[in-house]
Amino acid sequence: MALLLFRTGRGACAGTPGPPPSTAAGTIARVKTSASLDSDTGEESETASEPGLVVAVDGPSGAGKSSASRGAAIALGLRYLDTGSMYRALTWWLLDQGVEVSDVAAVARLAAEPVIEVGTDPRAPWVRVNGADVSAAIRTREVTGAVSAVAAIPQVRAHLIAQQRDIIANAPGIVAEGRDIGAVVWPDAPVKVFLTADRAAEADWSTVSRQQTRADQDRRDRLDAPQSGHAADAVEIDSTRLDLDQVVDIIVRLAREYAGVPHRRQQTL
Repeated sequence: MALLLFRTGRGACAGTPGPPPSTAAGTIARVKTSASLDSDTGEESETASEPGLVVAVDGPSGAGKSSASRGAAIALGLRYLDTGSMYRALTWWLLDQGVEVSDVAAVARLAAEPVIEVGTDPRAPWVRVNGADVSAAIRTREVTGAVSAVAAIPQVRAHLIAQQRDIIANAPGIVAEGRDIGAVVWPDAPVKVFLTADRAAEADWSTVSRQQTRADQDRRDRLDAPQSGHAADAVEIDSTRLDLDQVVDIIVRLAREYAGVPHRRQQTL
C-alpha cells in the first residue's frame, strides 16, 4: 500500500488561513512502504472504505494525543498526521540556519523556504527537511523551547495550515492531531475529539526530570493558548484514569459509529 507523502516549500502564504479547500490542492507524491495501513487485526478496515473520513484529535501537551491518534489510525486503517511535527521541523531548520526565532520578520520571510516532508504511516511516521530525516532532531529540548514562538507567527500558521489542509484533503482517510484541527484546520471533520488529562493526578512528579517535563508542558500550553482551539462539537475525553487502549477504543468507537460500522474492542499499539 502506498504511503502518503507531502512536501511543503516556497509558496505565497500570508495572513489568516481561509476555510478548508473543497477540492484537493498541492503536490502529492506516493512512495512504497513495507508497513501495512490496514487494521492490526489483519483485516481490511471497514472504516477505511468511508471516503475522506477525518478524525480530528486536539488537546494540550501531555494528554497523550500522539499515541492515541496513532493507535486509532492503525486500528481504523487510516493515515496519521502530526501537525505539530511540521512546526517543529520549521523551527529546527530556523535554528540550524542561525535564525533568531524572536525575529518575527525574519521567520515570516523564511517560513516557506525549507522543503518539509511528512510521512503519514501511523506505524512509522517520519519528518524530513530538505531531504534529511529530522524525526529525532525535532524532539530536542532546544526545538521544544523555541517552537511556540515560531507557531505564533501568522505567516507561519497560514503556510503550514494550508499544507495540512492539502494533506487531509488528499488522504483517503486520516487521523490528524494538533492544537486546533477541529476548530481551525479542518472544522468540517465529522469526528472530533478533545483529549485532556489532569497532569497533577497522573504520575509521580517527584523527580527532577519529571518536574522539568511538567514545567515544559505547562509553559508550552500557556504559550500555545492563542493558537489552540476547542471545537464546540468535539467529544471531550479525560484520559487521566484511562490507559492508552481505552482512549484509543473511544476514538475508534466514535469513528465507527459515524461510519455505521459495528465496533469491536481491540488492542492497538
